[in-house]
Formats: sequence, structure tokens, C-alpha cells
Amino acid sequence: MSFFKNHTRRLGRRNASPKATGGGKTLSGELEKIIETSDPFNKKVLAPKVVELNSLPPKDAGNDLNKLCVLKFNGGLGTSMGMTGAKSALIVKNGLTFLDLTIQQVKHLNKKYSVDVPLLLMTSLHTEQDTMQIITKYANQDIRITSFNQSRYPRLYSDTNLPLPQHAKDDSRHWYPPGHGDLYASLLHSGLLDKLLRDGKEYLFVSNSDNLGATVDPRILQHMIDTNAEFVMEVTNKTKADIKGGTLVNYDGSLRLLELSQVDPEHLDDFQSVRKFGVFNTNNLWLNLVALKRVLGQGIMELDIVPNTKPHYSGRSTIELETTAGSAIKYFERAQGISVPRSRYLPVKNCSDLLLIKSDIYDFIDGHAVVNSARMFDTAPVVKLGDSFKNIQEFQDRLRQIPRILDLDHLTISGDVHLGAFVTLRGTVIIVAKDGQRIDIPDGCTIENRWSILHYFMISAEMCVRSCVW
Repeated sequence: MSFFKNHTRRLGRRNASPKATGGGKTLSGELEKIIETSDPFNKKVLAPKVVELNSLPPKDAGNDLNKLCVLKFNGGLGTSMGMTGAKSALIVKNGLTFLDLTIQQVKHLNKKYSVDVPLLLMTSLHTEQDTMQIITKYANQDIRITSFNQSRYPRLYSDTNLPLPQHAKDDSRHWYPPGHGDLYASLLHSGLLDKLLRDGKEYLFVSNSDNLGATVDPRILQHMIDTNAEFVMEVTNKTKADIKGGTLVNYDGSLRLLELSQVDPEHLDDFQSVRKFGVFNTNNLWLNLVALKRVLGQGIMELDIVPNTKPHYSGRSTIELETTAGSAIKYFERAQGISVPRSRYLPVKNCSDLLLIKSDIYDFIDGHAVVNSARMFDTAPVVKLGDSFKNIQEFQDRLRQIPRILDLDHLTISGDVHLGAFVTLRGTVIIVAKDGQRIDIPDGCTIENRWSILHYFMISAEMCVRSCVW
């Protein structure tokens, strides 16, 4: 029985589990199971062998693209950015949202290769309405868009492990979408998996809706077909900023996705080591739909569970049990990892990421994010915005206009800082306002290589902002 069936069936049933809780009580079934799961480092965990994307020969995949469909995980709210609506409905550039740009990508693919690749959107109870408002305008255009809802599950009180909702129509804030690992069950139960197979679709490319770098690369599809791989996970080189991300590992001779929450503290250094595990999961996944139907039919798919503690408006702490789509890799034959360039991983997890994707660093051509040809470096600059920019509303209020950062290497902004219009930032720029101080960067100002800017502001902020070129 899958976790979510077990979870729903046993809601409210508790039993004693001294091993798991030190004498307390815990929810019967999967919550207890995840607490007692042994550390995967108890067995031999090795770095995996992966295929380099750039080593694959150029391919256009031809008619095989007609066997493909594209799916976006579209259930996220962007709560880390203080959003209450669908993140995919956030405007990126020129009035276009993440979802608009994704649709442009798929339309361009179909036109370029004269194929029919449909776009699937897995929404949640929180994002369905925003999604429908956007895709309605494409109803009469040459693209097939199918939206379907993933499951919803009840939040649990942390102290009692009892569910918040008392009935199905209870407050929507008492429910949550159980992570993108719910993809497989939702495809099956919605009837969409069977429909895709009847329509001759055999492959599925899956990615997050906020990752505009995740586009169809025919080389990967052709490699999947040539090697008869049933599951392909795109990975990319790990940096310091990615040490908490799930990593692909060779676990007892098979590929597994290992998440931070599954690792005991004594092994954290190993898990986060760039030298030991040099790649991490981008959540760009390629699936064989025939194989998925077989695995689901066998009833063997039990995905790794990631427990999350979340605050609730009532003031009490709650638990959400989520699963990850990548953890299904262990159930598929001839699964592979493909190492891809960073350009295929451009997620927007916070407002620092949002500034980058909205800036002049990227041009958008047919929905594809392309590094501006005028930039001297292929890599994006490092952007670190402080807590004053954490909320999307604060971000928009403090930036009258997205600054020009084409020649930027590093940006740090902290404290009560406001940027005017037509501001240009170059080289390394650090702007820090101490407590009780407000810094306003005037319209048209150019700041270049001011890593010691904190010192100048502390001496005389007014003197600094009078000059348009720092």
C-alpha cells in the first residue's frame, strides 16, 4: 500500500512507539516509519556514474518528439517569497509570467519540428484558479494544454499527530499538496496516464514551473530511446549554494535520490561535500510512460518521505509529509543520470533569484532564457538580497526598477535600501544599511566595484547618494 493510502486510512489512529518518540505517541503507519528509517550511510553510498550531456551527438529526434509530452509541476505558491498565489503566475519580463514563457517554449518546439507535444500542468488546490486564468487565453491557439489537480492531504498537529480538518469541506488552510512525488498517483488516478498512452505518447519530460532553463533537449530524448532507459534524472555540478539539495547516489549498486532529511548529522559533511558528491538533482526528469504504467500496476512504488514542520495560523505547529518525484528512480530499469550545464537549472526560489531572471542578464527568445550576448561571462553573477527583500511585496517596493547588472560579478544588499530607476551595478557591489538607517540610491546612478561601500555609508550616507557615479 502506498504512503498516502496508508496515511489517509489511518488518520487519527495512534500507537505507542518508545523507540521513535522516547515514550510518546506517534501516528501509526508512515509517520512512524520515516522516523525509524535507518541512515542510508549505514550501507555503502558512492558517487554515481553519469553521462555528460555535451558528449551526446546532436539530434533532432525527428518523429520521436511526437511520442513526448511536457509536464510542469505547477502546485507551488512561492511561500518562501511571501506569495499567496501560484508562483508560475508571477510576471517575469515584458508582462509575461513563468507559465506564459513555458507555453511559448512548447509552441516553438512544435513549430520548429512540426510535431504535436502537449503541455501538462499539475496544479494544486492552491494554484488551480490562477493557472486557469492564464491558460484560458490560449484556448484557441495551436497548443494542447491539459491541467489536472494533484492530491490534497490533511495537515497534522505536531504535538498530537491528529489531523486538522474534521471533514472534506473544511478550511483549505488545513490541507496541503503532498509534494511533486504525488505526480505518479495523480497521473494514474486522473486517467491521464492511460489517455496519454492511448494517444501514442511514450515519454514524459518533467520539471518545475519556475525553472525556465528546463526545455526539451532532443539529445536527451534520443539517448533515452537508444539506451532503452526508463528513467533519466538531470543533475548539475554542485556549488556551495546547493549543498542542501538532493543528490544522486549509487546505493547498493542502484541509483537513488538522497535528500538532506535522510542523512544523520554525523554524515552531513559527507553529504554536503562537493568533492564526494559533486552533482545534485535539478528535478528535470525524463520518464518512460509504458514503464511507469508497469511499475504502478505492480503496486511497489513507495517513495521516500520528507517530513516538514510548518507554522499554522492557529499558532500551533503542524506536520506535512511530502514525497519527491526523483526518489522513484529506484523502481525503473536502466535508470541514468545525465550531467547538464547550469543553464538548464534556473529556479526562482527567492527574490535574489527573481532579480536575476528579471534582469538584463537574460534575454527571452521563444520563451527560452538566453544569457545576453553582451555579457562577457557565461555565468550569472552572485546576488544576495537581505531579509528586507525576502517578501515579494518588499522586493517590488524597494526596487523602482530592476537594476542593470550586465557587468555585475557580485551583489549584496542588506538593510533598508531602496533603488531608483535606471540604476547600473558593475563589478562587486555591497550596500549595507545599518539599523535605523535608510539608503536611497537615486535614479540613473552607476555603482562600480564598491566592496567597501558599508564604510562610506556609515560615515555619510547623504554624501554618497549625492553622487550619481560611485
